[in-house]
Amino acid sequence: MTTTPITIIGGGLAGCEAAWQIARRGGQVRLYDMKPHRFSPAHHSPDLAELVCSNSLRSDDRNSGVGLLKEEMRRLDSLLMAVAEETRVPAGKALAVDRAQFAAAVTARIEGQPNITIDRNEITTLPEPTTTPLIMATGPLTSDPLAAALAELTGAKHLAFYDAIAPIVTADSLDRTVIYQASRYDDGPGDYLNCPMDREQYLTFITALAAGAKVPLKDFEEPRYFEGCLPVEVMLARGDDTLRFGPMKPVGLPDPRTGRDPYAVVQLRMENREGTTYNLVGFQTKLTYQAQTEVFRLIPGLERAEFARLGSIHRNTFVCGPLVLEPTLQCKMRPDLLLAGQLTGVEGYVESTAMGLLAGINGFRLATGLAPVTPPPETALGSLIVHLTSSDPKHFQPSNINFGLFPPINLKMPKKNRGAYRAEQALLALENWRRTAAL
Repeated sequence: MTTTPITIIGGGLAGCEAAWQIARRGGQVRLYDMKPHRFSPAHHSPDLAELVCSNSLRSDDRNSGVGLLKEEMRRLDSLLMAVAEETRVPAGKALAVDRAQFAAAVTARIEGQPNITIDRNEITTLPEPTTTPLIMATGPLTSDPLAAALAELTGAKHLAFYDAIAPIVTADSLDRTVIYQASRYDDGPGDYLNCPMDREQYLTFITALAAGAKVPLKDFEEPRYFEGCLPVEVMLARGDDTLRFGPMKPVGLPDPRTGRDPYAVVQLRMENREGTTYNLVGFQTKLTYQAQTEVFRLIPGLERAEFARLGSIHRNTFVCGPLVLEPTLQCKMRPDLLLAGQLTGVEGYVESTAMGLLAGINGFRLATGLAPVTPPPETALGSLIVHLTSSDPKHFQPSNINFGLFPPINLKMPKKNRGAYRAEQALLALENWRRTAAL
């Protein structure tokens, strides 16, 4: 038990997960969130844990890196993984959620936890060090005053790149005589809607996309995009066929009208449980709003599309983990301060939440006189920590979880079996860690 509340700044995915991990262990938490008094450029809902880029938490197959990370988090009693399961919508092998229901459910759980007090006020500077840990989980849109305070503490400028948000269209505005339902290589109707293009339609589309007006960067901004979330027009600039080998890949999606794979395909993923809105998969963009409506209505089946949300770009703030963070997520310059979420240098909803989970565990342990813990490198959680803290700081880049971050496999085995082997070894290591650390 803790008597002095542990302060958490930020009520996003990482902050809520950290608060839950502390509270369920008997710790007291004061969770600060500036909404609804102030919203970031990408947030609109007063609820906690608002999802802004997509409603997908990516693959739920535990033989993939992100699926394995989800399984590890479930075994560590993750609140957000439990709520995601309760609010999921069909998305094939991916875990996607109804984002409104998801945020509302997380908010209700946090509000209903007696050990958590929510303070709806903005924190503009880091509190002075005390014997009680402080967790900073302010996310990719950390306010300028807090970012400046963190930069001053760490002794280095914070780094920034820009994530792009994909548009959402209404289901009743889609032309279902052109669009067909299928998941790649799967039999049956599938969970995705597909907009097929022939070669001429594709060339017309990419010509318009390349010429579309873009939102200019401000003078102080530098276009450093995350490789796994490139704006669609940035991908196109790498070559005319780049999109056909990326988000518009047609392989395994035969058009039922012809029985053949189209030249290119735009996929739509259900955005809510009611199926009233769909997300353009992989179509994050920095086109102007007018250009988006003009260009994306060239996609077959979207000629009369109504946009429930248009795409946009937003800043992502993070520290250089190898210089700033201990493997416990404590700041090297200030051990009472733990960072969580995208501030640490991870990318993605699941990865950010996982950093909140570990920060919460270690925040509680520090507050109760226990040594903080570090997950084994064989686990997905541990491999992320290794990336954050052991990479070459000169070339440090944010990353999603992937098997390339794991220790090498020293056994000879077919490539197709490696995911299952890694998952088996990771979950064994996780269970042993849990027992040893009494988690």
